[in-house]
Amino acid sequence: MNIYQHFRPEERDYIDQVMQWKNTVELQYAPKLTDFLDPREQHILKTIIGENGDVKYQLFGGWPGAERKRALLFPEYLVPVQEDFQISLFEIDYPKKFIKIEHPNVLGTLMSLGLKRGKFGDILVDDEQIQFLAAKEIGGYISTNLESIGKATVHLFEKPPENIISPKELWEEHELTVSSLRLDTVISGVYNLSRQKSQNYIAAGLVKVNWTQIESPAFVCEIGDMLSVRGHGRVRLSGIEGKTKKEKWRISVGRQK
Repeated sequence: MNIYQHFRPEERDYIDQVMQWKNTVELQYAPKLTDFLDPREQHILKTIIGENGDVKYQLFGGWPGAERKRALLFPEYLVPVQEDFQISLFEIDYPKKFIKIEHPNVLGTLMSLGLKRGKFGDILVDDEQIQFLAAKEIGGYISTNLESIGKATVHLFEKPPENIISPKELWEEHELTVSSLRLDTVISGVYNLSRQKSQNYIAAGLVKVNWTQIESPAFVCEIGDMLSVRGHGRVRLSGIEGKTKKEKWRISVGRQK
């Protein structure tokens, strides 16, 4: 069976990596812990590893509602525990009376430290309280090097897992019709933009599908895709309901409030 046919061409390198992880666990008969994976990467891993083989997997991101999770691949003799995922929880202390820090500010600062996105999990914001999850192996580096976010001096405190906050994500479901499932057409319909403006956003590198920048307006969207346009928020394509009598596609989307 050709495993690649079930996924998009641009996902081939990641598929090869998952296969390599699986083979390593089989050959060494020892567990393999990955970096944090986005939901699309988790889906691919689950599909490739399966549920009935000699190699098992578990996913954990530090809290029950985690979007980004580390995967632990392991032989069937092993019974994983939470500590095996090697996740650290950090809270950011900053001058709340004088400055507002938001999710993009935190992510931008973490990325500026020269570390891969896969080394960080979710960034949690609940009113003025901000936390983030990170791979334990880089905890010391972050603590030493993260001293400011923007113009604000900040202090990091590592917290025990039970101190994690659980912000609520709210999604509104909408139904609409689009003339095709091309990325520029779906974005135009979902965000109420002109087709030309949608294409301009794509050309400018402001559009991502499943956390990956897409530069082709002809990219075909599928059920489960997470779309984002910088400055316009995220949308999840939750259903494709078929065609209308006028040959338009009926789709349902969840839009983050």
